[in-house]
Amino acid sequence: MAAADSKIDNLRDAVAKLGEISENEKAGFISLVSRYLSGEAEQIEWSKIQTPTDEVVVPYDTLAPPPEDLDAMKALLDKLVVLKLNGGLGTTMGCTGPKSVIEVRNGFTFLDLIVIQIESLNKKYGCSVPLLLMNSFNTHDDTQKIVEKYSNSNIEIHTFNQSQYPRIVTEDFLPLPSKGQTGKDGWYPPGHGDVFPSLNNSGKLDTLLSQGKEYVFVANSDNLGAIVDIKILNHLITNQNEYCMEVTPKTLADVKGGTLISYEGRVQLLEIAQVPDEHVNEFKSIEKFKIFNTNNLWVNLKAIKRLVDAEALKMEIIPNPKEVDGVKVLQLETAAGAAIRFFEKAIGINVPRSRFLPVKATSDLLLVQSDLYTLVDGYVIRNPARVKPSNPSIELGPEFKKVANFLARFKSIPSIVELDSLKVSGDVSFGSGVVLKGNVTIAAKAGVKLEIPDGAVLENKDINGPEDL
Repeated sequence: MAAADSKIDNLRDAVAKLGEISENEKAGFISLVSRYLSGEAEQIEWSKIQTPTDEVVVPYDTLAPPPEDLDAMKALLDKLVVLKLNGGLGTTMGCTGPKSVIEVRNGFTFLDLIVIQIESLNKKYGCSVPLLLMNSFNTHDDTQKIVEKYSNSNIEIHTFNQSQYPRIVTEDFLPLPSKGQTGKDGWYPPGHGDVFPSLNNSGKLDTLLSQGKEYVFVANSDNLGAIVDIKILNHLITNQNEYCMEVTPKTLADVKGGTLISYEGRVQLLEIAQVPDEHVNEFKSIEKFKIFNTNNLWVNLKAIKRLVDAEALKMEIIPNPKEVDGVKVLQLETAAGAAIRFFEKAIGINVPRSRFLPVKATSDLLLVQSDLYTLVDGYVIRNPARVKPSNPSIELGPEFKKVANFLARFKSIPSIVELDSLKVSGDVSFGSGVVLKGNVTIAAKAGVKLEIPDGAVLENKDINGPEDL
């Protein structure tokens, strides 16, 4: 322990001299690192894991319908705040700036759709649901400029920053910024588990409580399915559940997602990183662990205040090793879903897959821009003409990875209502009015440009060159 103590003392001294961050951030960072060094992470005892019952993970269909009376609906919604996690950049999709300003459909960005949804809710029920955006230091300046365009809307928008922590140099366990790395690369945002202390440190939590708000609905800004659901809100208020995680049935695409378990009498999130090697395949199986976390979370604001003040939210630490300019560094992160075990009467709700529609790559963009969905009042709604419950699986090659390249390769987005799977590789581009059905594979040979002509209908086809069209 002595080595760990001297490590933390040296780190504390170095961090104290960093002028860029607040005392709250310094304290939070040192506390996180101390927990990490003390090795307090308990190993999960596999034999103690139990499948949660329907009392703990409630089937969505069993929720009582919300009140039909408009005044009662307004009273419910006036207790709600919507918070979107807006710390991510669009870099993986080749975009600069916050991911939430990527255009999703009809020229609207993620953020536009979120604002339109809450506006129509406030208008319909005469309520005032505010929108909070948790930015990181990477997205803060851009987001501040962008929200100005909503100043005339009937919606109160608050922004606040999540913590900024220094990356730790692995070799000597000192902060990277004190080594002369003064730019953004010296710092990192410590994961969305930080939403609870940051909401408190920013003063927003006290403001919301003083306005009579009771629940916050937290979701990723890129999940188009994460819309306000009055049925869920009503259930939580009626049953006094302090925390609710929306889960949904796993498909083979979701085998890595965290799942809910009952463990020593409490409901808890189990992530793949916590699973002993010999049980990883079992964790990934759809038979034993049937649900996964959508990261749509509903949390009671008073409970957040109580637990943050007591410094009781000690979520599992996720070590994330990185390299910056050839220097090996460590960043320690936490996840908001892991907080479930600290709240009273915490539950999961097993929701329809439609509440989980994340856009992580251009293949997801293809789905939401196609005729598989329509846009109504800012809501992305699935086309009832699609018979299969699951969406088509889509794999696009590296030529489609960046949004600009993706858009340049489609004259118009093909019809995919009857598509099961699509795999595209090589230099392929699509004409307008193309229809894809069944299982379609298109592979252009190296150095060959393959153009799918306007109006082509491809059903269960393997295309390796123009001769196959």
